[in-house]
Amino acid sequence: MRTFPSFSRVLLISFCLIVQGCSQNKSQAGQGGPGGQRGEGARGRGGANAGVAVKTASVERISIKRQVDLSGTLVSPDQVQVSSEVAGVVQDVLIEMGHEVRAGQVLVRVQPRELELALQRAESALRQTEAQLGIDPEGGGELPPDNEVAAIRTAGANRDDARAQLERAKELDRQGLVSAADLNTIETRVKVTEASYQSALENIRSLKASLQDRRASYQLALKKVADASVKAPVGGSIAARLVQRGEYIRENTPVATIVRVNPLKLRTAVQEKYANLIRTDLPVEFEVESFPGDTFHGKIAFISPSVEEGTRTFPVEILVDNPNRKLKPGFFAKGAIFTGTDENVMAVPEAAISTLAGVSSVYVIENGVARQKNITVGTRQGNLFEVLGGLDGNETLAASNLTQLVTGSQVTTSSGEEVVPPDSQPPAGGVSPGTNPQRGRGRGQRRGQGGGQ
Repeated sequence: MRTFPSFSRVLLISFCLIVQGCSQNKSQAGQGGPGGQRGEGARGRGGANAGVAVKTASVERISIKRQVDLSGTLVSPDQVQVSSEVAGVVQDVLIEMGHEVRAGQVLVRVQPRELELALQRAESALRQTEAQLGIDPEGGGELPPDNEVAAIRTAGANRDDARAQLERAKELDRQGLVSAADLNTIETRVKVTEASYQSALENIRSLKASLQDRRASYQLALKKVADASVKAPVGGSIAARLVQRGEYIRENTPVATIVRVNPLKLRTAVQEKYANLIRTDLPVEFEVESFPGDTFHGKIAFISPSVEEGTRTFPVEILVDNPNRKLKPGFFAKGAIFTGTDENVMAVPEAAISTLAGVSSVYVIENGVARQKNITVGTRQGNLFEVLGGLDGNETLAASNLTQLVTGSQVTTSSGEEVVPPDSQPPAGGVSPGTNPQRGRGRGQRRGQGGGQ
C-alpha cells in the first residue's frame, strides 16, 4: 500500500470538512430555516396588509370676509399751485419745502410801496367825488337823495326864483307897468335856470355813477396791498418753493405748491362684475412698499356712475386718514375692499387638495379606503380653501402623501394604525380578512427549496 505524507493528509481532511459544512447550510436554507422563513414570510404579509400612511383632516366651518382686490395710487384731495396776484420784488419767503402750513398763513411777501401809493391815489379820487355829492365818509357813505345835494338845491332855488319873478312881471304887464323887453328878459332867465337845474341834476347822477367806479378802484387798490402778502388758500405741506428773495415777479407768477396730506385719496378702478357689491362707506385695507407689514385703512367715498369701455372698470376713490403723515401722495397701494362676511362656510386644508390641469380634488377616506372626489374651491383664508361644491361637510380627508393615492388605495394613519371599519378588524393572528397568510410563506418556501436544489 502507498502512504501519503502527513502534510497532504491534513489538507485532504480540511477540504472534506469545508465541503460538508457548505452542504449543511444549503440544506437548511432549502428547508426554510428560521431566518429565511421570517424574512420571506414577513415580506409576504407586509405586501398583503400594509397601506399608505396618511395624515387625516376634517372639513371645517369658518367665517370668510368677502373682498375685492384693488391696486391704485394715493393722491392729495387738494393740490394747489399758489400764484402772486401782484407784480413786484419779493421781499420775504417764509416757507421751505416740507413745511406744514395752515389756511391763511403768509407764504411770500412782495414789496408793497408802489401798491400803497396807488391806494392813496384811488382814495383821493374817491373822497373828491364823495365831497361833490355831500357824502360823509364817517357817516356810513350812504348816497343822499338828489334834492339834498347842494348843487341841485342851488339850481332849484334859482329856478324857483326866476319863475316867481316871471309871475310878478306878468301881473305888472297886465297893468301896463312892465315893458315888453323886461318881460322877455325875465322869461329868458326862467328858461336858463330850468336848464341849469336839469344840468345840475344830470351832473349829480353822473357823479353817483362815478362814485361807484371810484369806490371799486379804491377797493381794488386796497386788495392789491393786501395781496402783497401771498397766503395759503388751503392747509397742507409745501411741495415746492418756486421764488427767491429779491426776485422780481409779475402777476400770476407761481410762488409755491401746496399738497393736502390728511386725508388722502386712494384712486383705483374696480371690474364691472363687482358693480353690484361696491357702495360707499365699505371698509378698505391696503399696504404700501415703503412700510412693509403695516396695514392702512380707509372707506369708499366716491364711485363713478359709468364704466370705461376700454378697461371694463369703473373709478373708485377711497378716503384715507393720514394723521401721522406716513403716507405720501404718489404711493402705490395694494389691498382689498371688504364687501361682507359669510358665516359657516365649508373649508378644507390646502394639504388635502390635489390640483391637476386646473381640476381640484380630495381623497375621502371611507372604510379604510381612499376615494378621489372632485371639488370646487373658492376663496383662500390662511391655509384653508373654501369649498363651493363637491363635499357634504362630514367627510374625513387624506392630508398627506396624496401623490401615492389612487381611488381604492388602502390607507393607515400617520401613527401606523390602519383605518378600517369596526366590523372589519383583523383576527388574532394579525392578518386582515381576505389575506392568505400561507401565500407568503409558500412563496418563501418554494424559493427556499428552489435555492436548495
